Amino acid sequence: MRHFRNSLGLWTAAAAVALVFAAMPVGAQDDQGAAPVDPPTRAARLSFLYGSVSFQPAGESDWVGAELNRPLTSGDSLWADAGARAELRVGSTAMRIGQSTGVTLLEVGDRVLQMRVAQGSVILSARHLEDDEIVETDTPNLAFSVLAPGEYRIDVNADGTATSASVWKGKGLVNGGGRSYSVVAGQQAHFEGLDSLTYEIAPVPAPDALDSWALDRDRREERSISANYVSREATGYEDLDANGQWSNSAAYGPVWTPAGVPVGWAPYRYGHWAWIEPWGWTWVDDQPWGFAPFHYGRWAYVGTGWVWIPGPVVARPVYAPALVAFVGGGPGARFALAVGGGGGVAWFPLGPGEVFVPAYRVSPYYVTNVNVTNTRVEPARVSYVYNAYTAPGVREAAQVTYMNRAAPGAVTVVTHETFVGARPVGANVVAVNQEELARAPVAHMAAVAPMRTSMMGAGAASAAAPPAAVQSRRVISNRTPPAPPQTFTQRQEQLNAHPGQPAVMPGATTPRQPPTATPAAAAPGGQMPATSTTPTPQENTARPPARAPQVYERVEPAPAPTPAPAPAPKSGATSQPATQPSQAQPSPTAQPAPTPKPSSAEGQKNQQPQKAQQQKQEQKPAPQKSNKPSEKEKPEKP
Repeated sequence: MRHFRNSLGLWTAAAAVALVFAAMPVGAQDDQGAAPVDPPTRAARLSFLYGSVSFQPAGESDWVGAELNRPLTSGDSLWADAGARAELRVGSTAMRIGQSTGVTLLEVGDRVLQMRVAQGSVILSARHLEDDEIVETDTPNLAFSVLAPGEYRIDVNADGTATSASVWKGKGLVNGGGRSYSVVAGQQAHFEGLDSLTYEIAPVPAPDALDSWALDRDRREERSISANYVSREATGYEDLDANGQWSNSAAYGPVWTPAGVPVGWAPYRYGHWAWIEPWGWTWVDDQPWGFAPFHYGRWAYVGTGWVWIPGPVVARPVYAPALVAFVGGGPGARFALAVGGGGGVAWFPLGPGEVFVPAYRVSPYYVTNVNVTNTRVEPARVSYVYNAYTAPGVREAAQVTYMNRAAPGAVTVVTHETFVGARPVGANVVAVNQEELARAPVAHMAAVAPMRTSMMGAGAASAAAPPAAVQSRRVISNRTPPAPPQTFTQRQEQLNAHPGQPAVMPGATTPRQPPTATPAAAAPGGQMPATSTTPTPQENTARPPARAPQVYERVEPAPAPTPAPAPAPKSGATSQPATQPSQAQPSPTAQPAPTPKPSSAEGQKNQQPQKAQQQKQEQKPAPQKSNKPSEKEKPEKP
């Protein structure tokens, strides 16, 4: 049984609390002068923490303690220190990270999952792949592509000169040294060297402790009851079974009820807000199950408590940063709390059939898909509500009736400082006059500019960071990753000018069309029979790279001065790695470290004031095979 606070943490001030309204014009989705560019339809979730695990947001140089349920996206990095482990999930794909391992998500896109592993061990479980989907792991001497659903492991030695690729199920393709190699089920391929490669083939070794842990996680997922009601591509579905129960509602069909929550609990109350681009304000929940129910589906108050309604089962529902509506805090109107002179932000969960209107710039295709894949609603209704909030000169939002606004305890109110400071919401809820709150208009966004703490989190800086040599280590890649983003300081002026909207990225001008809602297909088993134990050098004919493997180097960004309104996170004292797995709070540690950054040859010169990054095509002699099979030492058994 999980332990929760027994109260809602409401506090009042001696002074009266009043709502003061000020009207302002409605902002358009492209009010920064740029055409809408749809964000990815999925994000990675940090779903498991054990020991000392550090996190570095894209574009930044500081490392902070990682936090459970944090959504991660392109450019974000993780470091699992000695004795630590972590798990990342993107839909049905899991990445299990071993100790002393550095991972950077080079790209998390609709059809691409590309990561950099400069050192350490990563186990990849790919349950389902679309025909055009790319799953790639880049290491200092090769690029490994997943060609079929299955179970894979990548190990990179401490100096980055050797990589082992193990395939338990499925099939993989290695590109390095100017050649391509197939690795099939039951094989482990070991490659040494940088400019030229030698390779050895052996059967996959006996499982070690990391393998056994990953296998246990997979077995739990195989037994999932929730997969009968939710798409396996809804990131976080695998934690629902152990933390609640399914039932059938006459009004809504299958619904999920969380277990162990206190009396008076409400969605989007026990956690904090974080600024995560390209979406902007994003909810990070404290509960071990707190990902899928807060980024997919809708909530409803039924009987005496809340239930989560997953919506239609589709092949891939579209991820949303927080499925809420804000009260008095958007472009139409906002309120101030007469408590210490500070402002306030209020919100409530959207109900079934209610339209989510993104605060970030998107195309009409995206608006439709992010709604119809998460709740049962007609596209015409989506268009009507979207235009009511965003069309220039139109303000009909008051005509939209929200069922959860009047639900018991549904509206949560906090101060501006709590909202932007990534502070725990549950312990800082403000009690306000309900009549005044009921008269406040509803907005689709919180028109609040973030500060650097909003992105980094309120925790202390982390002492656990990759060695400098690991951070700057080059990797081989089949495809050019996206350009690294600007630092928060470089984006802050634009963020302050357009509160609540993510900054426009250079070169981002063309909208992408997300996948439409289609029935989910059964996930393939992914198992391929073991064939020959001898690899055959071959051309890359399956899922070929866009170009020959490229060499990328990680470089440290030039530090930018931090303006007064954006205080940096405080440095804290170091702490020892945790001795028990964390399903709620990471261990904060201290001391910032320089950041690594992937580079590419084109389109990045304007991102950082750094020396020009060079990209060169590898022209290497054919690798030489060793004279006898590998006799490498097997990993230690658990």
